[in-house]
Amino acid sequence: MATKSDLPTHGALDRLANARLAAIVDSSFDAIISKDLNSIITTWNHAAERLFGYTAEEAIGQSVLMLIPEGLQSEEAEIISRVRSGDQVASYETTRRRKDGTFVAVSLTVSPIRSDDGEIVGASKIARDITLAKENERRIRLLMREVNHRVKNQFAVILSVVRETSRRATDPREFEEQIRDRIMALSRSHDLLVTSEWTGASLIDLLQEHLKPFGHDEQISLSGPLVTLQPNAVQHLGMAFHELGTNSSKYGALSAGAGQIAINWHIVTSAEGRREFQLVWDETSVAAPAEAKEPAEPRKGFGSVVLQRVTPQSLSGTAVLERSPGRTRWALAAPVETTLVLPVGEHSQMLARAEAPAPA
Repeated sequence: MATKSDLPTHGALDRLANARLAAIVDSSFDAIISKDLNSIITTWNHAAERLFGYTAEEAIGQSVLMLIPEGLQSEEAEIISRVRSGDQVASYETTRRRKDGTFVAVSLTVSPIRSDDGEIVGASKIARDITLAKENERRIRLLMREVNHRVKNQFAVILSVVRETSRRATDPREFEEQIRDRIMALSRSHDLLVTSEWTGASLIDLLQEHLKPFGHDEQISLSGPLVTLQPNAVQHLGMAFHELGTNSSKYGALSAGAGQIAINWHIVTSAEGRREFQLVWDETSVAAPAEAKEPAEPRKGFGSVVLQRVTPQSLSGTAVLERSPGRTRWALAAPVETTLVLPVGEHSQMLARAEAPAPA
């Protein structure tokens, strides 16, 4: 049985409690600093070293003002005033300066330190690095602005689709069907962009996504290098592929399960030295049943407008649409800088070539 002499004294208990507290402070992930009422640093834990760059030997005995940017040093006078009054300074966000002169966003909480007789002798400050949280907030704000911009663009495209389709539809049922299909096509392109966080989409993925609803995969061949399209190109080429696929399913190779669609693309250098993205949709089919054939002189439909004007103009390019019995050919040519996502180095080289003075 333990005797009275074996029990720890009050002094020993205090020393044990202080040692535990010191261990907790030293191992904290947050910077914990204490200072006197003259703003002189008295303690400095390892997290403070990591956050601000000063060792304990460099910081202790120095004014805490060395951590505060010039424009914010009035904060310290207000903090000391509130500490003298016995108030705890609730967590607030501000900026502090590291040893190397860089700034760091921090969340600060300040509490009074009292002596054994209850007198306020200093303050304890906890500083938490919120750089990552601030960066996440910035990215969210940027993303929301981008989403707002994209949604407005989508609304503009949808309104254009509605307007142009209404001009050409012959009855309400046809109008409803065409609008639904075209908006679903826009949605498929949108899904690819959302998956990539609006950085672009693979051309092969875009083609497969838009041709999948029509089936007959065995009649479609794709050939070309692996390329990633810019978001604007994804949206407008997606519209073009939908119109071409729809036309083929009604009148062409995909309507009777006979015929072939060959889609090929490549990158060439023009005579002027500019790199150009070229894509060709070449479709051949057997004669379709009489009831499925197009009129002998079809009026210019929305699909033709998309293929000949909307898509090429949106990419600063040109396009040629050729139709003849049993064949449809659409050829697009556009600058790579308006169409493809290029590696950073390659894009810089292109800009340098474009800005270089012409030879004398």
